[in-house]
Amino acid sequence: MAHYYTEPSRTFSEYLLVPNLTSKDCNPSKVSLKTPIVKFKQGEEPEFSLNIPFSSAVMQAVSDDRMAVALARSGGISFIFGSQSVEGQAEMVRKAKGYKAGFVVSRSNLTPGHTLKDVLDLKERTGHSTVAITDDGTPTGKLLGIVTGRDYRLSRDPRVKPVSEFMTPFSKLIYGNVGLSLSEANDLIWDHKLNCLPIVDEEQKLVYLVFRKDYDEHKENPYELLDANKSYIVGAGINTKDYEERVPALVAAGADVLVIDSSDGYSEWQRETIQYVKSNFKVKIGAGNIVDREGFLYLVESGADFIKVGIGGGSICITREQKGIGRGQASSLIEVAAARDEYYRETGIYIPICSDGGIVHDYHITLSLAMGADFVMMGRYFARFDESPTRKLKIGNNFVKEFWGEGSNRARNWQRYDTGGKQGLVFEEGVDSYVPYAGSLQENLDKTLHKIKSTMCNCGSLSIAELQQNARITLVSATSIVEGGAHDVILKENSITGE
Repeated sequence: MAHYYTEPSRTFSEYLLVPNLTSKDCNPSKVSLKTPIVKFKQGEEPEFSLNIPFSSAVMQAVSDDRMAVALARSGGISFIFGSQSVEGQAEMVRKAKGYKAGFVVSRSNLTPGHTLKDVLDLKERTGHSTVAITDDGTPTGKLLGIVTGRDYRLSRDPRVKPVSEFMTPFSKLIYGNVGLSLSEANDLIWDHKLNCLPIVDEEQKLVYLVFRKDYDEHKENPYELLDANKSYIVGAGINTKDYEERVPALVAAGADVLVIDSSDGYSEWQRETIQYVKSNFKVKIGAGNIVDREGFLYLVESGADFIKVGIGGGSICITREQKGIGRGQASSLIEVAAARDEYYRETGIYIPICSDGGIVHDYHITLSLAMGADFVMMGRYFARFDESPTRKLKIGNNFVKEFWGEGSNRARNWQRYDTGGKQGLVFEEGVDSYVPYAGSLQENLDKTLHKIKSTMCNCGSLSIAELQQNARITLVSATSIVEGGAHDVILKENSITGE
């Protein structure tokens, strides 16, 4: 007969954290939210860790190159959506990886024989205002000059004017020699009031560019998530259908971490995909989604570097409604975290888990971390911000942003599902909707992070690991949920907040 779970399938809203002693040393400014994102052995450091436990969902309405930059700048990771052409996704990865770095290989190059029109066309395509002028127009050719917006006047200079007539020639450039450290390069930039410092070899061939804005941005964003080359760490979503074509392109574009995007990850399709990636590339790969111990162990033994937990709990997901399959997010997370801890004790290998879905309030994030999640993945949360790729609309007196699920007809993401060979959705597992517009990512994220850190201090914890070890969690009744909100008062209708 079928197996029956005797415990109800529970959500985050059915739990509360019980305070521990808050010591004098425990204040939000001392809390670390650093957390691993890929597996590692006991006593070793993971290859990649997040500085905040946030990732943005693999969704058209959430994660493009702009979101990838904004979230990495704050210390998290974005998984650029895969429900697009291979070329389109790879280009988004390239843009995010190339947005900021210490030593940058030039991606906007022309020759002295090009014209002002060529400069403007290149700027339109790339968004770069600095163009390196080399003898052969390549990133590694002999550097002959630099063109910036200060070298021409659009109101006076004809579009056919040769670059050789208005570029700043090499003889007038301040430059660095290859072997210069990033700190020494930034000192040159500062001393000479430069915006860009070219780095050349002994033959005057261009090797790198170093930009002032990168230094400034690093100082303004101390938690930004960077690789060894000072570029942003970028994730990308893949599916189990075209991975042999998609993965090589994403790796070549610079993707650091991949994740298989699927509503149900407990499948042989995912095992085959993981094993292909592991056999051919050094890139890290996460898998999921699963909701129990069996699914977790299957994907771990297949080689996954992290596991995503959650089926049917997303705000735009109707998998449970359509298929009657899934599990409450809290119940799923509790069981999988226990399996992860058991696996760690037995093998000495720690597998990070990502809680994906079921988060309605900010405190649900803290609860998910206390229950064992290493980081969370959110769609609705990030879809509300300026940095998401959707349109901002006004409906009535309110501003909203569009938000649709990958299982909706609008997304046309049939590759997420095992459809028996059909190249299309037989039925929808997601909806097309709106979310209230909330402004910029940074200001909202700062408030959420402060809530998390403050709550962790209430629990006597200065790190996520301590929270998972020390947290005390209680079930709540329906009446205590009512008691927890404003009640028995007449609320004033205003939006005044204290700073």
